[in-house]
Amino acid sequence: MKYKRVIPVLLIQDGGLVKGTKFKDFKYVGDPINAVKIFNEKEVDEICILDISTTSSHKGPDINMIGEIASEAFMPLSYGGGITSLEQVEKIVNQGVEKVIFNTTIYNNLKLVEETAKRVGSSSTVVCIDVKKKFLGGYSVFINNGTKDIGANPVEYVKKVQDYGAGEIIINSIDKDGTLSGYDLDIIRKISDNVTIPLIALGEELI
Repeated sequence: MKYKRVIPVLLIQDGGLVKGTKFKDFKYVGDPINAVKIFNEKEVDEICILDISTTSSHKGPDINMIGEIASEAFMPLSYGGGITSLEQVEKIVNQGVEKVIFNTTIYNNLKLVEETAKRVGSSSTVVCIDVKKKFLGGYSVFINNGTKDIGANPVEYVKKVQDYGAGEIIINSIDKDGTLSGYDLDIIRKISDNVTIPLIALGEELI
């Protein structure tokens, strides 16, 4: 059964809340703790925290920051950014985070998805896929905050991570990111038709 869930996605860069367009031109927009408090009042279904500074700086997750955010969140919380080991997964979950999100790391270590699913459950194991349209048609998967094209077909890539135990997929269109132009329904439909696990679509619309 399909139903709507409201899941704000908060981008963190060097400890601050940021917003960009097409994965570029990030601007500081506030404190993540204050944002979480506002969404508590709005009674959203879930909050997703993505720390985009961990990939470029090769840092691991900021466990203290994650704990501070989790302590303020009255709704389920998911976190992604710099997770490269099962030990980090366990530390994050121990902070009160319900789901961990993988992206760049699994390109070279898909086994980590399988290990995480076995340790904390498939429902807590999420993979975020960043996709972009190719010049001559079709789509490709990007990693490293949208800077590296790995040449993978998004549908086949998603089917593979599902086979390895991912319990949920987040699909993000780089072309649509931060543009207030809604969702890329074409790629969403293609992926949705080929997976059996929940699919979360990122997007914004100017209403």
